[in-house]
Amino acid sequence: MLKKILKVATRKSPLAIWQATYIKKRLNKIYPGLKVKLVPIVTKGDIILDRLILKVGGKSVFVKELEQLIIEHRVDLAVHSIKDLPAIFPDGLGLVTICERDSPHDVIVSQNYQSIEDLPKGAIIGTSSLRRGCQIISYRPDLLIRSIRGNIGTRLSKLDIGQYDAIIIAAAGLNRLGLTNRINQILPTSVLLPAVGQGAIGIECRLDDNNLIDLLKVLNHDDTEVCIKAERAMNKHLQGGCELPIASLAILEGDTIWIRGLIGTPDGSILIKKEIRGSRFQSEQVGILLAEKLLTSGGSKILNKLYKNKIFK
Repeated sequence: MLKKILKVATRKSPLAIWQATYIKKRLNKIYPGLKVKLVPIVTKGDIILDRLILKVGGKSVFVKELEQLIIEHRVDLAVHSIKDLPAIFPDGLGLVTICERDSPHDVIVSQNYQSIEDLPKGAIIGTSSLRRGCQIISYRPDLLIRSIRGNIGTRLSKLDIGQYDAIIIAAAGLNRLGLTNRINQILPTSVLLPAVGQGAIGIECRLDDNNLIDLLKVLNHDDTEVCIKAERAMNKHLQGGCELPIASLAILEGDTIWIRGLIGTPDGSILIKKEIRGSRFQSEQVGILLAEKLLTSGGSKILNKLYKNKIFK
């Protein structure tokens, strides 16, 4: 039985609203009698823009307020960029639907340069991601990484007034906001491996809300789910978050899943890259095996040092 009104929590950023609206439109098309109401929320991560995400609590600062609304039954579900989700959910909540993935790639956006290879020595690159920063420095140690915060529009504005020579943004965000024309170069995964879950939209709700979970099943994309579960299993085993210098991308080759992973030092001096293939029907186990390969190849030492130095406090 359909609820009279389905309340959907979302951040207030233009991209988050687009994603929630996308879910609303799909549900309305499938269930014409269902009323869907968006509940936009300003999160801690949207307010604090003068500090790195890892200094104010990690990626969870973008989802805690939304999750609290679900826990308190003030909304029914929340729509997220999966790359923003922590590895572990609060008790009683979970990721129940994974929609078809857009491009997982990162891109270069610049006013004057067409590619990362075109950037001159000393060029200033805007990103607040350790994952992006360490890989870019490793590839082009002559470039300068500078922090940049804010939604996509804010970042583009800072680029356009000359604060940066180029910025790095997820392709999916630009695509969804109709800004694909701003992309100068899609960075190959050999240069920049994406964040866990990048490009995919997920739905979080109470795990005891069986009627809602059944209703949402029609939005799930099985192939994307297999890949995302592998990437998130790897990340969880590493006890990582998207604020850490950790990257991963899983791709299906028929019934085989191919997943690559990376752990790096923030200065880009060490990048540990591993990959593994396995059955799509054991995707989470494959992700855990990849995590073990990364840890035993030196990743454990890197992560322990980062935590010991309290880089994330």
